[in-house]
Amino acid sequence: MDSTSPEPSLYTVKAVFILDNDGNRLLSKYYDPELYPSMKEQKTFERNVFNKTHKADNEIAFLEGMTIVYKSSIDLFFYVVGSAQENELMLMSVLNCLFDSTSHILRKNVERRCLLENMEGVFLVVDEIIDGGVILESDPQQVLQKVNYRADENPLTEQSVAQVIHKQTDSVNIIAKAIHTNMKASHAYTNAVQFSSVLFI
Repeated sequence: MDSTSPEPSLYTVKAVFILDNDGNRLLSKYYDPELYPSMKEQKTFERNVFNKTHKADNEIAFLEGMTIVYKSSIDLFFYVVGSAQENELMLMSVLNCLFDSTSHILRKNVERRCLLENMEGVFLVVDEIIDGGVILESDPQQVLQKVNYRADENPLTEQSVAQVIHKQTDSVNIIAKAIHTNMKASHAYTNAVQFSSVLFI
């Protein structure tokens, strides 16, 4: 056995990030504190990765001693980064799980606007797939189940927002009506007291 070969590690993923079609960061997570520790270094790395990949037809790139797998959709680029010795199939399974889970959350509208509107859900997906660089899950259905995004459940849509507003409006109307009724009763009581006072004078 080659003594220079790196020891196997559970910490497969070094970083995950999603960029728009201009190379701007929308989401990123770095799991190795020694890998680009500053924000400036991270963004420089992401820019270099984007410049190398955004016009390429491949799914795998090698840059700065890293193995990078990636996938694009409309105006988004998804990246999963591992070490140079990392198994590309493992990284690709993470990428596919991330992409498919995100696609489900975004109702297959995998584009910048929808991503920004559902960023919290996408962060939950990433956290269910990877924890500290360790791959926890690569099955999109399992991931979606854990973050409570099932096929028959909708995120907050315009219709559900309207329903919430309608319910709140009904509640306000009920409260206002109760206040009005109480005010009328109080006014009637005051008049009755005043009338009684007149009778006893």
